[in-house]
Amino acid sequence: MKVPISWLREFVDIDMPIDALAQKLTLSGLEVADVTRIGVPGAELAWDPEKIVIGNILEVRQHPNADRLVLAEVDYGAAEPHTVVTGAPNLFQYRGLGRLPHPLKGVYAKEGAELYDGHAEGKVKVKLKGRPVRGVMSDAMLCSEKELGMSDEHEGIIILPDDAPVGTPLRDYLGDEVLEIDILPNTARALSILGVAREVAALTGARLHIPEVTIAATGPSIEGRAQVTVEEPDLCPRFSATLIEGIEIKPSPLWMQRRLTLAGMRPIYNIVDVSNYVMLELGQPNHTYDADKVAGQHLIVRLARPGERITTLDGKQHEVYPVPGTDLPALLVCDPSGPNGGVAGVMGGAATEVSETTTRVLLEAANWEPRIIRKMARGFKLPSEASRRFERGVDLELAPLAQRRALQLFQQVAGGTIAQGMIDVYSRPWVPPVLDLTPREVRRILGIGLSASEIAELLRPLGFGCEVLPEAVRVTVPSYRQDVSILADLCEEVARMYGYDRIPTTHLADDLPEQAANPSLELEEKVRDVLVGAGLDEAITYSLTNMAAVARVAPADASPALYLKLANPITPEREFLRRSGLPTLLEALAQNLRERERVLLFEIGRVYLRREGAALPDQPRVLTLAIAGERERRSWLTPRPEPFDFFDLKGVIETLLARLNLADQVRFTPLTDDPRFHPGRAARLELAQPQGKDAKRTADRQQPNAQLGVLGELHPEARDRLEIDATRALAAELDLETLIAMAQPTKYKAISRFPATTQDLAVIVAAEVPADQVAAAIRKYAGPDLEALELFDVYEGQQVGAGKRSLAYRLAFRSAARTLSDADVNKVRAKIVRGLEFDLKATIRA
Repeated sequence: MKVPISWLREFVDIDMPIDALAQKLTLSGLEVADVTRIGVPGAELAWDPEKIVIGNILEVRQHPNADRLVLAEVDYGAAEPHTVVTGAPNLFQYRGLGRLPHPLKGVYAKEGAELYDGHAEGKVKVKLKGRPVRGVMSDAMLCSEKELGMSDEHEGIIILPDDAPVGTPLRDYLGDEVLEIDILPNTARALSILGVAREVAALTGARLHIPEVTIAATGPSIEGRAQVTVEEPDLCPRFSATLIEGIEIKPSPLWMQRRLTLAGMRPIYNIVDVSNYVMLELGQPNHTYDADKVAGQHLIVRLARPGERITTLDGKQHEVYPVPGTDLPALLVCDPSGPNGGVAGVMGGAATEVSETTTRVLLEAANWEPRIIRKMARGFKLPSEASRRFERGVDLELAPLAQRRALQLFQQVAGGTIAQGMIDVYSRPWVPPVLDLTPREVRRILGIGLSASEIAELLRPLGFGCEVLPEAVRVTVPSYRQDVSILADLCEEVARMYGYDRIPTTHLADDLPEQAANPSLELEEKVRDVLVGAGLDEAITYSLTNMAAVARVAPADASPALYLKLANPITPEREFLRRSGLPTLLEALAQNLRERERVLLFEIGRVYLRREGAALPDQPRVLTLAIAGERERRSWLTPRPEPFDFFDLKGVIETLLARLNLADQVRFTPLTDDPRFHPGRAARLELAQPQGKDAKRTADRQQPNAQLGVLGELHPEARDRLEIDATRALAAELDLETLIAMAQPTKYKAISRFPATTQDLAVIVAAEVPADQVAAAIRKYAGPDLEALELFDVYEGQQVGAGKRSLAYRLAFRSAARTLSDADVNKVRAKIVRGLEFDLKATIRA
C-alpha cells in the first residue's frame, strides 16, 4: 500500500519526521518497506525552491525562425515576465491569440535548475544552461512531467490548476513523500488512507479527522428508477446503490491524477478515477455501471447457472459455472437479461461498462463473503485491488460513507445531478463481538503486568470500546477491525500499543524437556556437509514442474497421467508435482552455466509418487546431483582444465558412501538402458550381494541388488534439449531414504604401532569383469590385515591378449599385534592369487 503523506495529512496531524513515523509504524506491525520522496529534500531529484516555481503563462507567440517552436511570456512572480522558448505541442493552440483571457499555470525552471533530460532514455540529470535557439535567447523552460521526474510523460508541459499560486516553489505545491507499507493478511485494515491514519493517530496520539461528507441530492428519488435484488444474502451481506445523472466523461483534475499516481494507480478518466480514489481513501471497493446499459436498472446478485459466460472489463470471456478449479458456481452481479454486471467483488462486466458516452451512472458499494471472492479471483486468474480487499474483509458499516464520498467527487469532477436516496440491502447487519480481556490473560500471553485500566487506555485509541470491570476489560470490537475475534487478537493489539520493543525478555518457567534424537534428520545434515566438503553447492528448486521440462530430460516420462496435477496452479510452468529431481536441478545447472565456467550442484528434496487408493502420495526424499564445466579453476598453472567426466561424479558419490559407512554394502553396475544417459558412461548404484555370515543378516532387511540410484553423463540429445552449454554434463539421482536407513555408525579402532608392508599385484582378467569385482575378491581372500587397496593402473593391449585387460593394485598390509614379515605377506598373496584364479579365472601378469 503506497500512502502519499499529503493525502494522509488530511486525515491525521503529523508533527514528526517521516522517517521516525515509518519506524514507529514498522515497530507496531505495519512494516514500511520504503519511503519515496518526490521533489523534496532527499529525493532523487530535489526541486530547487529558488529555481523551480509556479508560473503564469500570459501569452503564446510563434517563434520567428521556427515553425515548431513558440515563445511563451511567463509571469513567475518577478517584476517583469520572462520569455521562454518551448516546443510543447499543448501550447500550439494558444499561439497568436494575444494576451490569454484565462492564463495557464505551468512549472517554470530558471537557468541553473537541475532537471531530467526529457529527450534521453531513462533518467539523465542535466543542468539548465542558457543558449540561443534559432536566434532567440533561451535561459529558462516550462517543464514536462518527465523533466521533473513525476512520470515518463513528455508530450507537453504540465498545466497546473487555476488556483496554483504564482511564484510558489513547486516543492511546496507538488512535493511529496510516499510510505510503501507491506500489508499482511491480518493488517488489511491499513489498505486505505483512512486505515493508515487510524494507526498513526493511535500510535502518536494525534487527532484523527474523519470528514463529514454532505451531498446535494437534487434529482428525483431513486425509488422506482433503480432496483437491487440479493438472492444470496449469505454471500452478499450488504449491497448499496445510488444514481447520478447528467455527468460528463473527461480527464480528472491534476490533483486527483497526482494522488492516484503516487498511490500506484494509473489515472484513466474521471468516473473510473473517482471509484479508485474512494477505494484508496476509505478502503471500500466500489463499482460504476452505465445505468442505461443495465436492463431495467435492476441489479441482481445471484449464483451462476450452467452454461453461462461473462466478458469482463479486460475483454476476456469466462465460463462461470463452475469457478475453475472448484465445484462452486460463481457469484455474479446480473441484470434481468443475464450476467452483465460482473464477477462479484472481482471485476466488472464489459456489457455494462462506463464509456465516453455515459451520462447516467449506477454506483455500487457492497460487501462480499471473503472466501468466495478468494476462490473466484484465483479461479478466474483475475486478481484486483478490489478482490484484495474483499478477500480480507471490508468494514460492513462503511458503504454509506463511501457512497456519499464518491457522489461528492462525481459532482466535483464530472458534474451531474444526484438522485435522492440510496438503495441499501443490508441482509446481515454488523454485530460487534464483545470480549472480556483480563489482566491475567495479558500476562499469560505477553508476560507483562498491566491493570485493567491500563489495558483499556491502550485499546481505546485504536477504536475499541472499553468498559473497565472489576476483573477485566469488556471490549467491543469496531466494524473496521474484522481481524479481531478472540482474546489472543486483543493481546496482540495491547502488545502493539505497549511497544514490542518494551516487552521484557522472559525465560521458560520449567526446564527444557530432554531432547530426543532424530537420526534421519541428523544423517540428512551429514549428507549435506559431506557434499559441501566435496565442493558442491546446495540448490533448492521448485517441487513443481511442467511436462515440457520433464520432456527435455526424458521424453518418455512426460505423461501427465503419471503425475499429480495442481487444481489451480499459480503458473503453467509449475503445474505438476515432480516425480524426479533431475528436471528442476538440470534447469538450474543450465542457468548457472550461463554465468559460470564450472557448476557443481546438489539438492535434497522430495518427489511425489501416486499411490492407488491413498489420499496422499508417497513422498520419499531423493538426492540429486548435477555437475558440468571445468574440473579445475583456470589459472596460470592450468590454463585449459579438463572438463568433468563420469569418474568425477562417481568419486563424489563414493566419498559420500564412505562417510555413511556404506562402501562395502553397495556396488556400481553398468547402465545401458536409460535414454537420459550416455551408454557406457553411466552406472546403477545397487545393494551389493552380501557374503558369508553377513548374507543372512542382510537378507531379512534389504533385497539384494535393489537399485539405489543412477548416475552418469547425460546423453548428448538430452544435453542439447536442456541447452546445457558444456562439453559434458553429469547427473545422479539417489534414493536418500534407503541410504539413510542403511547408514552405519562410525566405528573407531586403535592405530597400529607396527609398520605397513606394501605389494603390487597385476591381474589379467576378462575385459568385461568390473574392477570392483576384482577388488572384492582380493578383500575376500586377503584377511583382516589388508589395510588399503588401490587400483593404480589399467592396461589393454597385445601384451595381455584380445578380450583381456590388466588391473594393477597396490596392497598395504598392517597387523595390530606384530610386524608382518615378508613370509607372512607372501603367504597371504598366494592365497589371493589362488582365489582370483578360482573365482575370476584370472592370471597374474609377470
